[in-house]
Amino acid sequence: MLPTTLDAIKSILRADPSVSVAERARLMALLRKGPEKLDAVPVNVPEPRILRRDEVARRLSVSLRCVDRWAQIGMLRKIKLPGCTRAVGFLDSDINSLITGKI
Repeated sequence: MLPTTLDAIKSILRADPSVSVAERARLMALLRKGPEKLDAVPVNVPEPRILRRDEVARRLSVSLRCVDRWAQIGMLRKIKLPGCTRAVGFLDSDINSLITGKI
């Protein structure tokens, strides 16, 4: 398969929110190596970690009210689980980005 075709498929998979990171990595490995070598390709994808708002407040050294305000103005993105109506927390990677100043 051409590298440009692989790039196009990777972009499509990245844009699809229903495909998880682990599934995307497995599909790309399958396309690159073929089905017979799929078991030989280790795919180590860290699972996203969700932090509760009290843990976010503690890590950022701010109040709970400040965390709520930052979520309200869009500085922090709330995460909802499928089938839930309320947000359960914030992504650890988003908090780390905020701490390191990459947001």
